[in-house]
Amino acid sequence: MPTQLLRLSRRGTEIVRLAAVGVAVGVLAAGVALPAVGGAGLGIMSATNEVNLKPEDLTEPPPAEVTVVQDARGNEIARFYEEYREVVTLDEMAEVMKTAIISIEDYRFYEHGAIDIEGTIRALAKNLQAGGVSQGGSSITQQYVKQVLLNSADTEKEKNAALESSYARKLNELRYAMAVEKKYSKDQILEKYLNIAYFGAGAYGVEAAAKRFFGVTAA
Repeated sequence: MPTQLLRLSRRGTEIVRLAAVGVAVGVLAAGVALPAVGGAGLGIMSATNEVNLKPEDLTEPPPAEVTVVQDARGNEIARFYEEYREVVTLDEMAEVMKTAIISIEDYRFYEHGAIDIEGTIRALAKNLQAGGVSQGGSSITQQYVKQVLLNSADTEKEKNAALESSYARKLNELRYAMAVEKKYSKDQILEKYLNIAYFGAGAYGVEAAAKRFFGVTAA
């Protein structure tokens, strides 16, 4: 292909990609406010029809913790757990830990509601420009909801449903997240998230992660 035609082809591709970003961003913004209308171009309307759960249907079972067995003198004999987790309050977590998590996961956490529209649109635009998923856009509240649904799943089918990439799942998460935002303060949501999140190496929650990786408490 001649150099001039190649340049034109590349420019054409870039123009089409940028146009797609603009259209998708507009549709997403409309879809967040009016799912049944804005979703016509992205399948959100059909996803809405598939959603049967309501925000208040979300149950929040207490996260599994470590069971410690002691003798009559209070000495530890053994520990049993399915998930290595020790629940702590937000006051028992170091400020640097909380700041780091918010900066990485959702730096506008205290400024937006259940969904960070700005972050979601930015992530969508970058993903479209990159031609694939290069950035996520879920708020901490949405991530908390996802973890609750995943932890509450009893079967493989339910686990797959909690992880599947579909508009129905995203809409469910958003509706649950809206209910969570109404029920709890931002600090309470952050505390719940930091106690349920998986940090790798079998450590669930910041306390377990701090002990496993650094040999210290989350404080």
